[in-house]
Amino acid sequence: MKNLNLYNDIVMKKEKISLIGLGYVGMPISVAFAKKVDVIGFDLNDEKIETYKKGLDPTKEVGDEAIKETTVFFTSNEEDLKKAKFHIVAVPTPIKEDKTPDLTPVISASKLLGRNLIEGSIVVYESTVYPGVTEDICIPILEEVSGLKCGIDFKVGYSPERINPGDKLHRLETIVKVVSGMDEESLDVIAKIYELVVDAGVHRAKSIKVAEAAKVIENAQRDINIAFMNELAIIFNKLEIDTQSILEAAGTKWNFLNFQPGLVGGHCIGVDPYYLTYKADQVGYRSQIILSGRRINDDMGKYIVENTIKQLIQSDILIKQAKIGIFGFTFKENCPDTRNTRVIDIVHELNGYGIEPLVFDPVADQEEAMEEYSFELTPIDHMNNLDAIIVAVNHDEFKTYSLSKWDGFYKNDKKKVMIDVKGILNREDMDCSFSYWRL
Repeated sequence: MKNLNLYNDIVMKKEKISLIGLGYVGMPISVAFAKKVDVIGFDLNDEKIETYKKGLDPTKEVGDEAIKETTVFFTSNEEDLKKAKFHIVAVPTPIKEDKTPDLTPVISASKLLGRNLIEGSIVVYESTVYPGVTEDICIPILEEVSGLKCGIDFKVGYSPERINPGDKLHRLETIVKVVSGMDEESLDVIAKIYELVVDAGVHRAKSIKVAEAAKVIENAQRDINIAFMNELAIIFNKLEIDTQSILEAAGTKWNFLNFQPGLVGGHCIGVDPYYLTYKADQVGYRSQIILSGRRINDDMGKYIVENTIKQLIQSDILIKQAKIGIFGFTFKENCPDTRNTRVIDIVHELNGYGIEPLVFDPVADQEEAMEEYSFELTPIDHMNNLDAIIVAVNHDEFKTYSLSKWDGFYKNDKKKVMIDVKGILNREDMDCSFSYWRL
């Protein structure tokens, strides 16, 4: 395979880069590369492509102005991929109902790319997978569909995405990029191409499997640490000690890790650990710590609702007649993405008590919420006469609300139940008219 000059050809704009999958990960990557080289941005979703062509950024990751100014060629025509020789696959890798990996998107993307793969290409997967997926599943698909031979006609690498949706500080450009290739030649080309846009530099992993494993353990580690905080919150709640005050005190030690209790959703932290434990099962090891952490985090919605119900009872509010407002529905703060949000667990748990909560979110993608959950979000002017409020997501907007503003959402004749999941309110500010609880 002759791709030693591919890097130079891309820099000289004789060849193009393609991004397959233009979501919260793929779109920012395509926009970043387009500042330096020619980029084809591909997605199967025609509506999404038309939105980008109009200069709109529904993800809020780079902003409308950046989309208007970018030179990315947005397309939903797969044959346009034949015009590129360096392909980056950034499709989601979710889990199934039984918590096992759902590789359908990455398999479908591999088949689609295989139909349009030309000789001399390099394919880099960014989707989070367990060690072995790229070489054992993706490469055989590319070979079978394209009729080309990996290592001779094309080469493959893996570079796990590290973009943090909604985070304006830790971006593609500022986070060290782990890269890997099937051999030294492909690794060198892949590293040099990513160095075009990643100011923080790249780390050349020893192998594709090493890079795949590095990604899943990053999020498994965060998941376990958050699970520890959630378990502490449960313990301290029983001891009637404020968890936030304890963490504030403990955090004065230089090596205490700054994690907070809360709901764990999204496409990474709440999903990636299951990819690792699935592979561990295949080689005969049943995970203990990782799965224990997952169980704790998966049950937090139920735990929050149980404590909400207790607060309602203590405030002499009839459960089935309670009007509850949930503030925040996205999987994390300041990000419109509602997919795999664990706030839906709170909604479902309340439904089990015969309560249909109102849910307001100033940031959430409302169409996505309806599509994913058949769930309609509530306008802010309908969030009134509430018996209880659950602040589920710490959006910046909610942090600006004064206590009097929160007070205005309630009925006036009963004690006001406030469930502050992320601890954005000051406990000392709550007067006797509030029944306040937080993790």
